[in-house]
Amino acid sequence: MSDEKEKQEQKEEQLVIPDTLPLLPVRDIVIFPFMIVPLFVGREKSINAVDMALTKERLVFLSTQKDISNEEPGTNDLYKTGTVGIVMRMLKLPDGRVKVLVQGLTRAVIKQYVHERPSYIVSIEKVKENPVLQPSLEIEAMMRNIRDQLEKLASLGKAISPEIMVIMETVNEPGRLADIVAANLGLKVEDAQIILEIFDPVKRLEKVTEYLVKELQVSTMQAKIQSQAKEEMDKSQREYYLREQMRAIKSELGELEEITEDIDEMRKKVKKAKMPPDVEKEALKQTGRLESMHPDAAESAIIRTYLDWLVELPWSKTTKDTLDIKKAKKVLDEDHYDLEKVKERILEYLAVRKLHQKSKGPILCFVGPPGVGKTSLGRSIAKAMGRKFVRISLGGIKDEAEIRGHRRTYVGALPGRIIQGIKQAGTNNPVFMMDEIDKIGTDFRGDPASALLEVLDPEQNNAFSDHYLNLPFDLSKVMFITTANMLDPIPDALKDRMEVLELAGYTEEEKLEIVKKYIIERQFNENGLSKKLIEITDDAIKKVISQYTKEAGLRNLEREIASVCRKVARKVAEGEKIQTTVTAKTVEEYLGVPKFIPEAEREEDEIGVATGLAWTPVGGEILYIEATTMKGKGNLTLTGHLGEVMKESAHAALSYARSRAKDLGLADDFYKELDIHVHVPAGAIPKDGPSAGITMATALISTLSRTPVSKDIAMTGEITLRGRVLPIGGIKEKALAALRAKIRTIVVPERNKKDIEEIPKDIQKKLKFIFVKHMDDVLRITLKKKVKAVKKPLPLIGKRSIAVAR
Repeated sequence: MSDEKEKQEQKEEQLVIPDTLPLLPVRDIVIFPFMIVPLFVGREKSINAVDMALTKERLVFLSTQKDISNEEPGTNDLYKTGTVGIVMRMLKLPDGRVKVLVQGLTRAVIKQYVHERPSYIVSIEKVKENPVLQPSLEIEAMMRNIRDQLEKLASLGKAISPEIMVIMETVNEPGRLADIVAANLGLKVEDAQIILEIFDPVKRLEKVTEYLVKELQVSTMQAKIQSQAKEEMDKSQREYYLREQMRAIKSELGELEEITEDIDEMRKKVKKAKMPPDVEKEALKQTGRLESMHPDAAESAIIRTYLDWLVELPWSKTTKDTLDIKKAKKVLDEDHYDLEKVKERILEYLAVRKLHQKSKGPILCFVGPPGVGKTSLGRSIAKAMGRKFVRISLGGIKDEAEIRGHRRTYVGALPGRIIQGIKQAGTNNPVFMMDEIDKIGTDFRGDPASALLEVLDPEQNNAFSDHYLNLPFDLSKVMFITTANMLDPIPDALKDRMEVLELAGYTEEEKLEIVKKYIIERQFNENGLSKKLIEITDDAIKKVISQYTKEAGLRNLEREIASVCRKVARKVAEGEKIQTTVTAKTVEEYLGVPKFIPEAEREEDEIGVATGLAWTPVGGEILYIEATTMKGKGNLTLTGHLGEVMKESAHAALSYARSRAKDLGLADDFYKELDIHVHVPAGAIPKDGPSAGITMATALISTLSRTPVSKDIAMTGEITLRGRVLPIGGIKEKALAALRAKIRTIVVPERNKKDIEEIPKDIQKKLKFIFVKHMDDVLRITLKKKVKAVKKPLPLIGKRSIAVAR
């Protein structure tokens, strides 16, 4: 044991530490044994504690408060473990505070608070540490490691006094070494308190080693950063010196005159751009900065690029609208078949523009399946109005800067896609199409959909501010058109700013007309063919539509027509000059076996089989819903890859049947001895939605009452427990599906009567719609008299799209 340790113990023995001491709360610091530190005392209780200590043995208990901002710490605001210290000196200051010099003696723990006035008096328990008389090799190695690391820390610039380094060389006791290092590391209060509360010297040494390693890593990184910063500073000074030399050389060669000419040319461009006053003022200000700046400075290139963007934007360039409504209608009809609602809306806008020149541009949203002509329609609108057309795709963008641009402080900063599109158009009133607005993403870089709120708001976009320009640009003259496949993913706030126009899928008849008017001519030209070399009959086109494609749009249909044209083109290239006629019988020679086979028709009325209608993203579908019963215990089994909503519809249908058992001629407890199985064929295809409710109920009641269902009637509608029939969606697509299946009678909810107007008149004439309010009406229409024998339901053939009975 060292002489210093013996002296300390002798000092402690001479100063008998009493069981109760005045408590001095300290903040921002944890005082360790053997540590000498000056303290400024200003609180009344703390000054009283110092005075009380000076009247006795000069001893005081030093405890750190948990919250440094607390001016009046309570008993729960102080750490229990602290240090017994001795007041070595005391000086009263003119401002009423007291400066004391205290030295830590030993650790102690508060047992209880004896008094709280006029100062805290605490009962303490002194912590007895077991000294390590003969350190093991591991402890000795740990102590040497701590000394070496502290020296490295001091060499990296850590403020550690040389006296501390000398004292550490003479300390051989692990606990005291740990306290000295912890007191001089500048640890956070919480970390220092953890070390103070470790009473085992070896464990305390291990914890200090852990903090020392972390502090060494931080200091090493800090030194590296400072070194890099110094290198950069030296490099900048060197570059400045070289630039000044180059400037002097250019001045001698007369090249500075060229720079002056460039600045004058930039000023002319600013004036020629006819910017708004505020924008022109900023542009001239930046030109002045560029003039006073060294041409080789890094910021010079940034300002020049910024000025180039400002002068190239069409601040006052406007395209004159073609306000001849008849001519615009002719252009729209030439480019697109049907789509009457959209065409009517565009012509209405042109009519308003003709009467009111300063009307704001509409913000339209075309919603529909892929391939129905949303993007090409935007191009036709621009053509009809005589405006420039700009298109950007928003699919998958996740960075707000894609819309608003980057701030000029970033390297490689650019304006957002909106301003870039305006520059590309060259006018401030183009038709601006933003595709795939329903596929915008979001991540830590911001929410592009929220950034679009300003762009697509007619009340705000007259002063759209791009981060790069940092100047307002008027977008109110722009006609914005967005496209989406589905409305659901679009945020409500964004949806509210747009006028939604839905483009449903095309019917088979509409596809036939589009192929004849547009697609065939386009594919003939692309494949080098003419009507003298190839003819495609209407029956062949219909077969391609029904058996080789399954879509609401026209993309796959055009691919199949293109495939036929390529094969004929090959024949012509090989020398065959006679006209090739493609018929329904010869289509398979060009396209192979059909990819989609229509549903087989039901041959007769059957028990437990009802025909339902479903909506899919590529059009309508018919669903044969089957139900059967068997002896059992009242279980209901549902199969066919059904979604939760569809399963709930089946349970609602069964509950309705049970509640009307007497009216349906069933026993009250019929379900107790029967298991019921409801199945929707094509089990690999997911199906969901509420509109299969009345179909399931019909199939269920048919099998329970042994009454066949009419094969010539299809139905759709949601059912409630009371038997009410609620409205559903997708009426047009479902009606077309029934027509394709040669079913002429459709049962639909009464409240869907208004939706029949969406169906083309020629289709309405071919179908009979029966409107129902209650399930009783459905059963009365669909159920027939009992039959003796019922054939098994016909199997479903062919691949179908995901069915959604919406």
